[in-house]
Amino acid sequence: MIKNIHILIVDDEPEVRAVLRNALEGDGFSVIEASNRDDAIRCVDSQSIDLVTLDLRLGQEDGLDLAREIRTRRNIPIVMITGRDAPLDRVTGLEHGADDYITKPFHIREVVLRLQNVLMRYAPSLKKSLAAAGSASGPRQFAFDKCVLDLQRRELRLSDGTIVDLTDIEFRLLALLLENPARVLSRDEISHSLTGRDWSPLDRSIDGHIARLRRKLEAPAEELKMIKSVRGVGYVFAADVSAV
Repeated sequence: MIKNIHILIVDDEPEVRAVLRNALEGDGFSVIEASNRDDAIRCVDSQSIDLVTLDLRLGQEDGLDLAREIRTRRNIPIVMITGRDAPLDRVTGLEHGADDYITKPFHIREVVLRLQNVLMRYAPSLKKSLAAAGSASGPRQFAFDKCVLDLQRRELRLSDGTIVDLTDIEFRLLALLLENPARVLSRDEISHSLTGRDWSPLDRSIDGHIARLRRKLEAPAEELKMIKSVRGVGYVFAADVSAV
């Protein structure tokens, strides 16, 4: 059970909010409710919110626009819980800042577990630093798609053994993304991790490093499936990752 966590439920259906509230409070979470965009933004601006669940249909309001707005204000996890279940809806939701996407009707215990998993990814006490990841106590390799990033040897290998040439900053950027799979990393977080400095809106270097890393990981003709942009916020590594 995770204590002292505040979850904002944004849904225009009182019955859905009640089901989520009962289950989450039963697991020790504190719950705040909002039925529309204005109430949700007011809660995000004025209260300590650790995670937002968000319906994509809020009457006449667009949940995707609200997700983007929340992300520009605070880099907190967003889990979309919605009746829109087309594959394109899921991809669009993730590209607009969602950390997970759950369709209605849902099994409430699965929802609770998936919210806990998202919170664990964001918990500072549970994050491994890049140095720790390369130590004897942490993972030495990350496997994804048809690649393996070896932290000790500082090399990226393809399944056929080919070594992909990475600059030092590309290696550290990829390691950061692989340490936080499926978690949206803001440009501020990336800048602090790579350079120790705050990110400036005029600084396009992170976007340049991401673009060059994408070219080395994905074929030009393919739709981007690994490093996805989250509009107005940063980037998320969307492919499956396993630590070795």
